[in-house]
Amino acid sequence: MRAVVIILTSFLVLFLAACNSSEQNKVQEEASPDLVEEQPNDKTGEEKQESNSEESPTETEEPIEDDSEEELGVDEEVTAQYRVSENWSLVPIEEGTNENVVLLTIDDAPDQYALEMAKILTELDADAIFFVNGHFIDTPEEKEVLKQIHEMGFEIGNHTYSHVNLKSIENNPEKQREEIVQLNDVIEEIIGERPKFFRAPHGVNTDTSKKIVEEENMVLMNWSYGYDYFTPYMDKEKLVTAMVTGEGPEVDVPYSLLKPGANLLMHDREWTKEALKEIVIGLREQGYEILDPRLIETSK
Repeated sequence: MRAVVIILTSFLVLFLAACNSSEQNKVQEEASPDLVEEQPNDKTGEEKQESNSEESPTETEEPIEDDSEEELGVDEEVTAQYRVSENWSLVPIEEGTNENVVLLTIDDAPDQYALEMAKILTELDADAIFFVNGHFIDTPEEKEVLKQIHEMGFEIGNHTYSHVNLKSIENNPEKQREEIVQLNDVIEEIIGERPKFFRAPHGVNTDTSKKIVEEENMVLMNWSYGYDYFTPYMDKEKLVTAMVTGEGPEVDVPYSLLKPGANLLMHDREWTKEALKEIVIGLREQGYEILDPRLIETSK
């Protein structure tokens, strides 16, 4: 019996010792960082997040719109709607096109007031052709003025290099060619394109000049009426009245030359600059639209 008690006592001691050892091991496991499962470092986690973001954009991100196709340049190609008629007016190419238009043109540019006139027209959202003389674009400053006018969106035309009466050099074809082609070369050097329109000084052409104009793919152009080069109309108020009504009684034009498609001649002159705003407003009040020269049919 005593032996049994000893055996049971020994067994109990061993059992309690084993339990105590197991409890201590559990406490050590919870306290030791060496036994915790290794976690991914921060860098690896960031790289993974960035990768997932690139592959799966969130719904809150707005796509970047490409508006490059909506930006239209100054040189955008426009379908021609008018042509120059035999009497130098502008007529619609197709039926249904507005007939009540007038074309504004300014000769002898850029002398002294062309840039100011261009700014006035820009403020009024009115177009025009500036016909250039070569002797007004000899200096860097003059070339810069022409470049500015072109960059404002105005058409640049050829008005010969030295404003010579082509009839006076009718027997000198090479001189006529020089007057026209040389100016085209200079204008192209300044603005990057050759003129599409030609107007001879005093409206006088020759068979040779017409041929050269055709070879240069330009449109021959004169005018319907103009008054600012007549002495009686070198006055703002009188010029406004004459251009808006089309009448010039003091130079034997007691009737109106203002008709749909009229091709209006003006010059780089101080009194014309002063009258320009009222001329545009007056023409519009009569129901005329100022024609964009890009809508005129040109040579291919």
